[in-house]
Amino acid sequence: MIRPYAALFGLGLLAACGPVSLAQAEKSCVADAQLAQRPRGSAAFGMGSDGQVGASFTLGISSDYLQNRNPDDVFAACVQRRAGQAPTRPFSAMPESRM
Repeated sequence: MIRPYAALFGLGLLAACGPVSLAQAEKSCVADAQLAQRPRGSAAFGMGSDGQVGASFTLGISSDYLQNRNPDDVFAACVQRRAGQAPTRPFSAMPESRM
C-alpha cells in the first residue's frame, strides 16, 4: 500500500519543478539581470543603547557580471528556463533596469 503514496509524492515533487507563469518568471528574473549589470551591496552601522557598536556589509556579484554578459540576454534566458516562454519585453525596457 505504500507504493501508490510514494508515486504520488514523487509526482508532487516533479510538479513543483515545473514551469511557472510568465509573469512570475519575469518578476523573479529581474534580480539576475540586475546583478548582470553591476555588483550590488549594502552597509549598515548602528549603536545600541548600551553603547555597543555594530556593522554589517553585504556584496552581491554574479558570474554573469564577471563574464560581461548582456543583462537583456541574462533576463531572457532566465525567463525561458523558468516559464518555457520568451519574456514579454526586454529587461532594458523595464523600470527595474534603471535601478
